[in-house]
Amino acid sequence: MSESPPVAPAAPASRGPKPAVRVALAAVAIAGVAFWAWDRRFEDTDDAQIDGSIGFVSPRVPGTLAAVRVAENQVVQAGEALAELDRSDYEIAVGQARAALAQAEAAVQTESPGVDIVGSANEASLRSAEADLDAARAARSGAELEVQQIGAQRKEAEARSQLAELDRARSQTLANQGAVSTAELDTRRLGAQATLASVEALGRAVQAAESRAKQAGARLASAEARLRELKANGPRHLDASKASVTGRGAGLDLARAQLAQAERNLGYTHLVAPFAGVIAKKSAALGDQVAPGQQVFAVAQTTDLHVTAAFRETQVRDLRVGQRARLHVDALDLDLAGSVESLGGATGSRLSVLPPENASGNFVKVVQRLPVRIRIDAGQPGVERLRIGMSVEAKVTVR
Repeated sequence: MSESPPVAPAAPASRGPKPAVRVALAAVAIAGVAFWAWDRRFEDTDDAQIDGSIGFVSPRVPGTLAAVRVAENQVVQAGEALAELDRSDYEIAVGQARAALAQAEAAVQTESPGVDIVGSANEASLRSAEADLDAARAARSGAELEVQQIGAQRKEAEARSQLAELDRARSQTLANQGAVSTAELDTRRLGAQATLASVEALGRAVQAAESRAKQAGARLASAEARLRELKANGPRHLDASKASVTGRGAGLDLARAQLAQAERNLGYTHLVAPFAGVIAKKSAALGDQVAPGQQVFAVAQTTDLHVTAAFRETQVRDLRVGQRARLHVDALDLDLAGSVESLGGATGSRLSVLPPENASGNFVKVVQRLPVRIRIDAGQPGVERLRIGMSVEAKVTVR
């Protein structure tokens, strides 16, 4: 009886995942890769908030609050009156400044013609002095010529007197000899006496002419001195008059500046909102005394707001200006659109009041955050409800 061939053992059943499981795992893997690829397109942070300007309104002049026109949380517009200081003292100061300005203007009007008057008087005095000098020179020349003429006449008279004396002497000799009559001798004697008297008279005339010449010389010296004095002092008088007018003009400019300052101080009694916003804080009440620099109101901006988002330094590699962003405001459950406007110039830690200082030499690396400014697109519903400081979740599309 033949033996039957041995039967081969059955193949063991496969222990791998079932086809459905493999499909599910593949789907999960594909979804994970797709999610990773999709998520790489964004950088997000929840360390963000609505940001804007907060204006602290302070008086520029001291005074008493005479009126407070707003309350906390009140919406105000740019330039809207917030409070009024007592104006009485500043109105008085304006009146005083206007009076001082009027006095300064009157002083300038009084002094201004003086320059022309002094200049004209100097020119007239100079011309008069030059004319006097010319007259004095002519008088001295005339007096000197008169002295010369009378001197010549005296010399001629002396010559005639000498001749008449010789004739008298000869006549006397001849009369002693009986050759000349007594009448002729008397004639010769009287002629000699007359010529001698003429000589004496001309001598006195010469002395008088010399005296007049000296007087003319003195007048000439006086005229020359006066002309020199006018030439030397006239310009100084004119300069002094001009300086006086310049001083009056400076006083006028000062009075105008003081009036402008007084009017500005009067205008400073109005405290106005620097921009449109909400009164976030009111620190003074009616009747309070306030001083320059004292914060009376805080106005929080409500328009042209933006988002300041602090991204980790490992997130900013692909951030660029102009990239689109999605913003979620927690307080309002509001989604807004925006775009990256700028990246900060320093990390938040370096801009803090007390920046970290590694003085001990030990260093622990901490991931820093860089502020990124995101502009909120205008015209979106709900932006008017935004307030500074609201928390925001920001997501920026970087790819």
